[in-house]
Amino acid sequence: MGMSVTISAATEQDAEQIFRLQYLCFQSEAALYANYRIDPLVQTLDSVREEVAADCVFVARLGEEVVGSVRGRVTEDGAASIGKLCVHPRLQGHGIGARLLRAAESALVEERGAKRFRLHTGHRSKGNLRLYRRVGYQTVGTAEGTDGVPMIILEKPAETYATTA
Repeated sequence: MGMSVTISAATEQDAEQIFRLQYLCFQSEAALYANYRIDPLVQTLDSVREEVAADCVFVARLGEEVVGSVRGRVTEDGAASIGKLCVHPRLQGHGIGARLLRAAESALVEERGAKRFRLHTGHRSKGNLRLYRRVGYQTVGTAEGTDGVPMIILEKPAETYATTA
């Protein structure tokens, strides 16, 4: 192929590619739950644009193509909420998701003062759970998503991001 995947902060111009990629990537999650109304599939392009403008958003690029993305923001309790991590299906399993996660964690600590990281994934999402646990996240609870999907909530202290980077 000759090109390597690069990780960088997202720009306004990336919003449409992130939107399309998210829709593609979360089809498999929707199939796991027989629920095609999960949050990432019903999010609007305008909402993605707002997140890119306000949140800590990173993309993985292969040339000019956005092939992965992740978003994070620091909540009122000092935790960084990380979400919508996705990698194009043809590139999954090559460490891109972990690289995106590390980039977001680093920026959330260094630029936004995060004290810990929090994320969630569906209870049947075994691949997601493996990745999150491999990079230091531990289960702290469960919840039901706004879309009705049972979720597992995972956290890790912000100090540990450097050890997984």
